[in-house]
Amino acid sequence: MAKYKVEISGINTNDLKVLSQKEMQELFKKMHSGDPFARDQLVEGNLKLVLSILKKFTNKSDNMDDLFQIGCVGLLKAIDNFDLSHEVKFSTYAVPMILGEVRRYIRDNNSIRVSRSLKDLAYKALRLKEELMHNTNQNISIEKIAKELNVAPYEIVIALESLKEPVSMFEPIYNDGGDTIYLYDQIEDKKTNSDEFSTRLAIESAIDDLDKREQFILDERFVIGKTQMEIAEELNISQAQVSRLEKGAIKQLKKVLK
Repeated sequence: MAKYKVEISGINTNDLKVLSQKEMQELFKKMHSGDPFARDQLVEGNLKLVLSILKKFTNKSDNMDDLFQIGCVGLLKAIDNFDLSHEVKFSTYAVPMILGEVRRYIRDNNSIRVSRSLKDLAYKALRLKEELMHNTNQNISIEKIAKELNVAPYEIVIALESLKEPVSMFEPIYNDGGDTIYLYDQIEDKKTNSDEFSTRLAIESAIDDLDKREQFILDERFVIGKTQMEIAEELNISQAQVSRLEKGAIKQLKKVLK
């Protein structure tokens, strides 16, 4: 990683040079001929390319400095592997490599990973809720949606929760020039009798009653999205055992939630 690290401390990015196609070709020729400074010039002349790509990720990361460093990793890899004989513009070759590095970093450093099957269930639940509300003009409960989709209510709750972006308790929500009000200032313990809240409590209680291995399997399967075979290898047991434990845990939860 150190090989690809780029320091830009003290550089005004507005003044960064953009190389012409002819300048780029000349620098690549010099680099391949052993010029020790050509590579650095190619990096500096393409930093604006990295910045332009990062614009689409401004809402994906709290630390754009880190993303810039990762984008530069992709840029350096592109420079080191670019072949002039292919007769394509460098930017055409470099953009996918820079994007790949940034997306991989965001994926690998995301603290919450949601499986595609869980997201699909959430979208199905939302579509169904909208259709039922349109037809009946009434609010639709989690239990009704679960019954229509032939799944347990806790699966619907978990799926819908997976679509929510995590929010910091220290997120500022108001500032009139004086003291800033943060999200945690507005959090209150309010009692409610809503179906969703009751269901959530029942789910938490039912999951707590499962043994640790069953909890682990459900979490890995339905939150992380791993296969039974992957979990079996992790626990050093057979896939059949994982399947049996998973079915038993789900059966126990259904029994509690009936």
